[in-house]
Amino acid sequence: MKHKHSFEAIIKEIEKAEKILLYTHVLMDGDTLGSAIALCGTFRSMGKTAYILIEDPIPEYLTFMDPGYCTFDCDIIAEPDLSIAVDCTDIQRFVLRKEKFLEGKRKICIDHHHTSGYFADLNYVDEYASSTGELIFRLFKEMNLPLTKEAAEAIYIAITTDTGNFQYSNTTAECHLITAELFGTGIDPGRISVELYQNVRPEKLKLTGEILKTIDMRCGGRVAVAYVTQQILRETNSSLEDSEGIVETLRSIRGVEASVFIKEISDKETKVGMRAKSYANVAEIMQKFGGGGHIKAAGCTIKASLKEAREIIVQEVEKYFNEWDTQHP
Repeated sequence: MKHKHSFEAIIKEIEKAEKILLYTHVLMDGDTLGSAIALCGTFRSMGKTAYILIEDPIPEYLTFMDPGYCTFDCDIIAEPDLSIAVDCTDIQRFVLRKEKFLEGKRKICIDHHHTSGYFADLNYVDEYASSTGELIFRLFKEMNLPLTKEAAEAIYIAITTDTGNFQYSNTTAECHLITAELFGTGIDPGRISVELYQNVRPEKLKLTGEILKTIDMRCGGRVAVAYVTQQILRETNSSLEDSEGIVETLRSIRGVEASVFIKEISDKETKVGMRAKSYANVAEIMQKFGGGGHIKAAGCTIKASLKEAREIIVQEVEKYFNEWDTQHP
């Protein structure tokens, strides 16, 4: 655990604040949005003015979560007492809202990525937590707040999505115990699972088929590399959002230790996601390109064409595995 400040210090700031803006990272996932929604609803129940400031649309599969807390309006709170970023490794994860975040009289970051930097006034970072949602649950416990069904559902979504529906190695006894307590509030895990995992657009399946055609096996079958281009998206009438989960699918291939999924954003910008199965540290690889994340789940953005990005990423991944083989004969 490497948190720099205590929940006690954060709670004091929350209790004093009247106007609070919450910040999710771009390309929202269930953890960042669930954590923000749990906080926002709870703050409102305490009589505070609270909103979640976003800069990109909520992914379609998560839209059912938001009861109206999210806004694109940077002026919805003129002078926030608190700016709170959740699940954000650094301030660049919400770069278009950075200036507004800095307007907060006090700034707080709550995160569980081991690559997190301390960019706020108060930073609580626990890299051993399954999710930021788990940390929000602990915060509520410290505040002795009753857990509403809405907050419980949001935290449950944060935990289940960041643990791969309790399949990833970050799944712990603690997150199962937390989940059991969340069930006690009357949440409906069946309905949530249908929304999250059984609500796939036909276009997503078509896109998946086309992406799987690009698979390139490297390092003796230990690495699976695939990509998506803007042309593939147009041909399948799909969006980048529809490609979510592909990097996990690649990792699931027998014999694969690490997967690489490369997304063409434009002619000069490419996003890369990596996942590992057991021993590879993909955060170490992604940090070399200015990215980061978890040991077994990380990503980066490269200002280059897909072809150029693919070449340098594959080269770096092969170098990593060659060095691993040398060190582990």
